[in-house]
Amino acid sequence: MTHYRLTAVIWKEGKRFVSKCPELGVASFGPTPEASRTALAEAVELYLSNAKKLGLLPGMKSVLTAKARFTAPLEIAIA
Repeated sequence: MTHYRLTAVIWKEGKRFVSKCPELGVASFGPTPEASRTALAEAVELYLSNAKKLGLLPGMKSVLTAKARFTAPLEIAIA
């Protein structure tokens, strides 16, 4: 079994919490941050399982094995 360390970004939209794995573009949601993260983990697991079945994991190696990950706020103003 192979383990991957990815990123989960979670924010609130209305009454739900949305979660997204930016490395893969996979997203989910839940009523709490914890539930949202759990749902995202399940979605990412399914995504990677399907990618493995389709032979796509070798092409995703750099994303899945990156040692350093950076997240930072980005403030943009549009006139």
